[in-house]
Amino acid sequence: MADIICVIGNKGGTGKTTLSHMLSHGLGLLGQRSACVLTDTYREPLDPNGRRYLIADARSREALAKVTEKIRSLKAWLGVIDGGGNRTEMDRHLYSLADLVLLPFRDSHEDIRTLIRDLEMFPHAYAVPSQWPSWHRDVADSTVKEMLAPYMDRILNPIFAHSSTKLMLQKKLPAQLPETLDSLCRGIALQVLDLLQIDVRDLSGDLPKAPPRQPLAVAA
Repeated sequence: MADIICVIGNKGGTGKTTLSHMLSHGLGLLGQRSACVLTDTYREPLDPNGRRYLIADARSREALAKVTEKIRSLKAWLGVIDGGGNRTEMDRHLYSLADLVLLPFRDSHEDIRTLIRDLEMFPHAYAVPSQWPSWHRDVADSTVKEMLAPYMDRILNPIFAHSSTKLMLQKKLPAQLPETLDSLCRGIALQVLDLLQIDVRDLSGDLPKAPPRQPLAVAA
């Protein structure tokens, strides 16, 4: 039976939709079949042509029920549900459906304060540092270490900020994507597959491993 991954969180602008498509793309690069599921009524479905994953429109409760039922019936598939922002009741509903929940957040005190409430509300969810700065990263990491100390075992490796990530949300995906973007997408996909205990083999037949979850390089 397929696994359902939900990308949720009450704070808007944290990169939920970008993360959903990056994860789906990364899964495709690793040979996994997935569908990226739209639930945000303020967004329009993207063109599926040229993508390594399916696009599903589930912007109503009825459509969501049908889409999740269909995904569950498929063997060895993964459904990535983009939850949208500022929808607590929808987040609770998606949390109840999910095998894995991701909570993206950015390096701001406002994002982190909202994240803390979500981590308490959804005790089995994992936080994902999103659009994380590589320049002066130590400042952002120090803030997380200070404010999120009780939750460090639930924070995944950061997705570093890169201008190419916006390509994932273009209506039509470019024919060629930068290798940097592919690498970022593979990274988050490997972490998710590791959490779901799903093994994948690369073209050489080897099992690529997700990097250890030690995302915050803060000097002592």
